[in-house]
Amino acid sequence: MYKGGRIIAFLLVFCLLATAPFWLSIGRAEGAPLLSLDTPVISQLAEPRCVEDAAYMRAEHMRLLNEWRDQAVREGRLEYINSGGEIFTLSLDESCLQCHSNRAEFCDACHNYAAVDPYCWDCHDGGAAAP
Repeated sequence: MYKGGRIIAFLLVFCLLATAPFWLSIGRAEGAPLLSLDTPVISQLAEPRCVEDAAYMRAEHMRLLNEWRDQAVREGRLEYINSGGEIFTLSLDESCLQCHSNRAEFCDACHNYAAVDPYCWDCHDGGAAAP
């Protein structure tokens, strides 16, 4: 093979450089943020609860919020009945943000950790219009 040694050496160096970020970050993973549930409304509740159970909300909150948006804006339905039969208003301000008023410590902490930029605040942040 013509200059086979150089090609193999180049490939090894390339592979080492291409995978360097992975090797350098071993053991340095950042832990998930601790969400602050310390808000005035939550502290006054005898038994804090959300529209659904905590495990469901951790896994499915964006799907749920997208469904709420579709139901409220596109279908004109303004009530959500959870798995326990309780009725909630389809509104971030009147449902979610009543308890989770600490957006920076609750919502933003997780979204920053997961490196996601949800578009829900495009409409619900100080009256800003949607693009």
